[in-house]
Amino acid sequence: MNNIGEADLKLLKEIYQDNFNEVEKKLQEHYPIQYLIGYVDFYNTKLNVNENVLIPRFETELLVENTLKFLENKNYQTLLDIGTGSGAIAIALKRNSNLSIDACDISEEALNIAKTNARNNNASINFFQLDILTAIPTKKYDVIISNPPYVSKHEIVSEETKYEPQIALYANHNDLEFYERILNIAPTILNKNGTIIFEIGQNQANTIKKLALDSFPQAKITIRNDFNDYNRYIFIET
Repeated sequence: MNNIGEADLKLLKEIYQDNFNEVEKKLQEHYPIQYLIGYVDFYNTKLNVNENVLIPRFETELLVENTLKFLENKNYQTLLDIGTGSGAIAIALKRNSNLSIDACDISEEALNIAKTNARNNNASINFFQLDILTAIPTKKYDVIISNPPYVSKHEIVSEETKYEPQIALYANHNDLEFYERILNIAPTILNKNGTIIFEIGQNQANTIKKLALDSFPQAKITIRNDFNDYNRYIFIET
């Protein structure tokens, strides 16, 4: 069974009073407890989650924290969150800033959850459906932020991830296809002196830095680490 705390176990027993045996079986099969509970706490927000969205991670909370600190000294007005999933990043940023925020995702099911989460958290965000690999947003933004799929298709992150939407985890082109695409179209959709912010895989920093400089040769690039001291966030100031 998954390693779960007493509080979560108590909550599951309350939620599934009549069929807890089925829940125990799912836990033994490494089914994510977050999906069973139906929500997660993320940067002081409560977000509904199910199998249509990736479960927000602690690393992404730190992405939000780093982004908010970065934005303190900027006069940015607009932001686009690419691959929003549950809406975690967009909602947390909206609740803690005055930015006008748009957020897109390829999945209609994910967007429905993100919209519900935004309403529940009183966050006014413009959500729209878009396949970033084949289409380009019609507006321009001061900031583009994304925690895109960046896991190798040959890699198993954990037993639990097999229940999460695979489209939100795995990427082609040596795991770089979304970074390549976003950096390729960024000159078209990013305002002058704008910034691109990515969460990245722990071994991708140098490669993505080179990709960024191909699109923006004069960019100021800052790489920051996660809780485990891995390179995890890259800020590209154009």
